[in-house]
Amino acid sequence: MTMKRTRTLRLALMALVLVCTAGCDQVTKHLARTRLPQSPHILASNRIIEFTIAENPGAFLSVGASLPDQARIALTVCVGLGLAALLTYLIRKPRLGLLPSIGLALIAAGGLSNLIDRIARGGLVTDFIVVRAGPLHTGIFNLADFAIVIGAMVFFAAARNRTTGPEEKAT
Repeated sequence: MTMKRTRTLRLALMALVLVCTAGCDQVTKHLARTRLPQSPHILASNRIIEFTIAENPGAFLSVGASLPDQARIALTVCVGLGLAALLTYLIRKPRLGLLPSIGLALIAAGGLSNLIDRIARGGLVTDFIVVRAGPLHTGIFNLADFAIVIGAMVFFAAARNRTTGPEEKAT
């Protein structure tokens, strides 16, 4: 396959990941905003996943929620600039492998979807998922946050595999 064709395929795959991930996240947030206020807590049949609505003014897991509005606006602008830089890198990097591309595209998609929320909803991001395992539980999050975490795991696993030589893989 030619280099140009490989790049075109990689860019098409990244666009698909971006659109599908951000689209699914926006749809689920809309459903959470319209359906959860009537029944604020819904437990899935396995009682591991709980759906509850929260409007988050902060970053991941509400970090920075207590910052003044000016600081949160500055943080939003910085996130937007960071996402623009990441997308530029993804588009221009000629030899980025498939797994690192998918990982970074998931990070960009999650960040972009949360940024859309923050801009469209007056600085708030809709969160609605809590995972429970006995007394342990996560903070409240959304699918965009999940995509960012999975994307980071995929990217770093691919980077680790790339740096591990054949002699280290055998051990």
